[in-house]
Amino acid sequence: MNRDDLADFLVRRRTGLRPADVGLPAGQRRRTAGLRREEVAQLAAMSTDYYTRLEQRRGPQPSTQMLASLARALRLTADECAYLYRLAGHDAPDRVGGGDHVAPALLRVLDRLTDTPALILSALGETLVQNDPARALFGDVSHLSGWERSGIYRWFTHPEQERAHYPAGDHDRQSRAQVASLRAAYGSMGPASRAGELARVLTRTSPEFAELWAAHEVGHRFSDHKVLLHPAIGPIEVDCQALFTEDESQVLLVLTAPPGTDAASRLALLAVLGTQAFAPEP
Repeated sequence: MNRDDLADFLVRRRTGLRPADVGLPAGQRRRTAGLRREEVAQLAAMSTDYYTRLEQRRGPQPSTQMLASLARALRLTADECAYLYRLAGHDAPDRVGGGDHVAPALLRVLDRLTDTPALILSALGETLVQNDPARALFGDVSHLSGWERSGIYRWFTHPEQERAHYPAGDHDRQSRAQVASLRAAYGSMGPASRAGELARVLTRTSPEFAELWAAHEVGHRFSDHKVLLHPAIGPIEVDCQALFTEDESQVLLVLTAPPGTDAASRLALLAVLGTQAFAPEP
């Protein structure tokens, strides 16, 4: 771990960002350029003291999970993210295999979406970032680890929880869409990749998945129009827009409803109330 260069790198990137770059209000009486330490800590979901110690060259070696959070908070490019990992004494994340690094371009769009559910997914259905309305609608999945982070995995291994977000009549279509999406990742990443490993795990544990996998349906299938169920607000009809990175390794999903509709009112209620009253149990 190179504490001196790591500290210098963090300071340079922090002071090079403006609050607007990360979706924060500018506020008043900002005496220094860039973000404050506490703002970076908030964005990275870590304590200000921990982050401060890293900048002061006296912190412990960050974990790869912590580095991924810092890379998102500082809006690092893939090259900068790899450099950060190496400074901290870790191997750089595998760009092909699908790590936790989030494309800055998608994050910039997500930062501006505060009143409607939006989330960024990996090619394996892992939720990398959610905004507050998305957490209120789907639940906060930031605490999950391993394969549990993948919505594809949860769809077939915890159907009683994961499928509760969709009407029963839509389950079969969603199952096919989940498998087709994993097939697309498998085709681009190869059988020895994490996509191949996930396919093997699900083939062993879910007969439904195994049958659908054998059909060889391929494609990213995010329905343009769908109905989502919320335990307190009820059904919400939404339009789904998908924005992919160039290599299709990540996708930003944005859920909206036409202005003036009942669905728009429900989404507005969701955004106002947040996760306090309505988040489903994990």
